[in-house]
Amino acid sequence: MSDLDQLTQSLARNLKHWRGERGLTLDALAARAGVSRGMIIQIEQARTNPSVGTTVKLADALGVSLTMLLDPDEGAEVRIVPPEQSVRMWSTSTGSHSRLLVGAEKPVPLELWEWRLMPGDRSESDAHAVGTVELLHVAEGELTLVVDGEAHRVPAGASAAFEADRPHAYRNEGKAAVVMTMTVSVPPVKR
Repeated sequence: MSDLDQLTQSLARNLKHWRGERGLTLDALAARAGVSRGMIIQIEQARTNPSVGTTVKLADALGVSLTMLLDPDEGAEVRIVPPEQSVRMWSTSTGSHSRLLVGAEKPVPLELWEWRLMPGDRSESDAHAVGTVELLHVAEGELTLVVDGEAHRVPAGASAAFEADRPHAYRNEGKAAVVMTMTVSVPPVKR
């Protein structure tokens, strides 16, 4: 089974599990996430590979991290995630990418990411669930962080924290690659 097939199977199984755990019908999850009922059915039947944006919307609507939707070993007390098992969620032809390294659910959903943005590249993100917070640290280059339309420069060695429940973007307007790590804290869904 290829990595993509394994990821599709894990997403199908975990989405169905968490939807049931939350007591949500297909229609209720569709309304909460802003994703069509048909798309959710296709994902739960492992017949499609949704976009990162769709997967984030579903995770936010369920109040779980992306890790919990994608992790084949969900529920393990201690999980060691080798580099080859991290999940590349976004990439460009120029070499930019983001990788979901690891995540946890307790006490709140938490994700650890690695990002590389090549010069001139950018990644746009819709607003996440209310209460979502992102922390990032730039190891190399200079990141332009745009939150709710306002640009902020984050040079190498600096860190930033912001409420991610508004549109935001990561841009590299410099001449060197931006390398950063990011942590995303998602509020749990109230039942």
